[in-house]
Amino acid sequence: MKLAQKSPAAPDAGHPQERRAFLYVFLLAVVLTLVVELFNHKAFTSGADSFLEFVCGNPLAAVVNVALVLATLSPALFLRRRAFWCALISFIWVVGGAVNGFILLSRMTPFTVADLTVFNTGLDTLPNYLSTKYIVMLAAALVILVVGLILLFWKGPRNDYPLRHRMAAGLLAVVLCGGLLGGSWALAFRLGYLSNTFANLAFAYEDYGFSYCFLQTWLNKGIRRPENYNAESVQKLRQQAEDAAAAADADPQTDVNVIYVQLESFIDPKEITDLELSEDAVPTWTRLTEEYSSGYLTVPVVGAGTANTECEVLTGMSTKLFGPGEYPYQTRLMDRTVESVAYDLKENGYATHAIHNHRAAFYNRNDVYANLGFDDFTSIEYMPKAERTPKNWAKDSILTDQIIKALDVTEDQSDLVFTVSVQGHGKYPTEQVLEDPAITVKSCPDEEYHYAMEYYVNQIHEMDQFIQTLIDELSQRDEKTVLVLYGDHLPALNLEASDMKAGTLYRTRYVIWDNFGLEKQDENLTAYQLSAAVLGRLGITNGVMNQYQQFCRDESTYWNGLWTLQYDVLYGQKYLYDGESPYEDGHGAHYHPLRDPRHGRLVYQRRELQSLLQSHGQRQGTQDRLYLALDPAGAGEPGHHGCGGFQHPGHRYPQGDPQRYGISAPDKKPREPAELRRAPVFLQRRG
Repeated sequence: MKLAQKSPAAPDAGHPQERRAFLYVFLLAVVLTLVVELFNHKAFTSGADSFLEFVCGNPLAAVVNVALVLATLSPALFLRRRAFWCALISFIWVVGGAVNGFILLSRMTPFTVADLTVFNTGLDTLPNYLSTKYIVMLAAALVILVVGLILLFWKGPRNDYPLRHRMAAGLLAVVLCGGLLGGSWALAFRLGYLSNTFANLAFAYEDYGFSYCFLQTWLNKGIRRPENYNAESVQKLRQQAEDAAAAADADPQTDVNVIYVQLESFIDPKEITDLELSEDAVPTWTRLTEEYSSGYLTVPVVGAGTANTECEVLTGMSTKLFGPGEYPYQTRLMDRTVESVAYDLKENGYATHAIHNHRAAFYNRNDVYANLGFDDFTSIEYMPKAERTPKNWAKDSILTDQIIKALDVTEDQSDLVFTVSVQGHGKYPTEQVLEDPAITVKSCPDEEYHYAMEYYVNQIHEMDQFIQTLIDELSQRDEKTVLVLYGDHLPALNLEASDMKAGTLYRTRYVIWDNFGLEKQDENLTAYQLSAAVLGRLGITNGVMNQYQQFCRDESTYWNGLWTLQYDVLYGQKYLYDGESPYEDGHGAHYHPLRDPRHGRLVYQRRELQSLLQSHGQRQGTQDRLYLALDPAGAGEPGHHGCGGFQHPGHRYPQGDPQRYGISAPDKKPREPAELRRAPVFLQRRG
């Protein structure tokens, strides 16, 4: 008689095999954390000093980062395919760390969740940073890794333990991991080794670790509610600003064109200590700062993050009140209209234009500009072919004609033209690219960046020439004009605060040129105070945020008041406007182009077009019609303006109306004459 053999008992959560599994997962978390932090501290290019300082000087923060990585690996113990899960999570962490390391070599702001929101547009600029060979190698490596993961999932080892034992092991791992994470987190905060307030994002990543900081940029978004936020506190701030504006009794000069040019990564090289050039790289800028109002401009970012400086200038709001690394253009301003310099000037009869010699969709400008009150937006897609830098950024010289055309569109109306340049953008090559540069570097703070600095100063030298050309053009016009020039942030050239005469990496400079004799007034400003200062010199005092910045910035309660106002209009009850914002849809309605200029196909499908027409019918009235407007001359001719994202209803043309092709009802397709195949097309409402 054969006795049935008893199968070996499946190991439980306390079995030596399972304990070894816990240990292996924990050790993997430690290794991944160390690898990610090596990238985070640029140990592969700048040495291990910063990395060792983090590990040895802030061990509690290091433990928190290990626990966060462990939390993503622990689910493996619930699964049969433990090896696959660990490989997948390891792949994600290593790629995230490597991306952060690469970004830190190209700019001074680390990798954040906000960067994922501009992933598609970021891919478009990848050739500006890497050669085709490296892009191909990178793509091949990613394909190989993905194929390896697929094979591991298909053919890799599987855990044969029963479900109840895997559940017990997984739950025990979660409990242990949760205890480690919660305990180390609480202790680190109590002892001051961690913080959720980042004065400097780059320093925070170095001090607190990549995993923790990346998590904070995901969870910590928006503006926290002020402690004393209520209707009474908001109305008190409003009354304070309005009373001050009324007492000023200013006489507004609304016959003055206001032009902004935000200069990409632009600083005066003379601001860098120990930098010696063959000659002044920015002679026009030097002369302007001596003859016109100028000063330091404190900006919220360094090396990257243009959109946040831009946001501050346009809205008068501080982006420091948002979450760490957050771009309001990617979050709240996507679906919320707020007071801006554009809206304040529209109330005074201005036409408002935006111009950018880069892609319209970058930082969602094609959507956000409409919410900020711009009538039209012209981007690189709708400009003539631009001359390019060696790193493939459009040169700023193309902007002169675009600004002049914007002014010409409205012959009997003052204009706001907000212009964003791109020529000074990094990455700055560390090898010699310019064979015969106009400006040469004799010495610089970091000789490893000698050629990068030389490349940079020659780009801003050309930007300085663009400024002179623009001023020459504006000087020939019989129109009062104010031109506001400022740098959005310092370039990513491995500069330290000690390298700057200002003693900080968060200061550029601004200058306000005019052609009608404004008094020179030098003062240092923050980016969110700049527009209020400009409008104040013109006696334009409408708009509560504008008034608050003009008349209340010397008050001891200024910062708390700004915090309260920003929270109220963006996340609160809108007590400032008695519950309903005056800047909702209809004041800055945007009309997206129907045609993608790259391939000539209609952007909207029929269903989307029908929805668009119906929404306009509901909002504007059933008798309104939407028209396809065609400029037969093509992009860049006087009849064409503002196709880079939207067109404001009622926009006029200096040489008569363009041809129109009507859409009389939502159920009819737009007609497509042959001429439309290559023409710039946009929607326009004609009453």
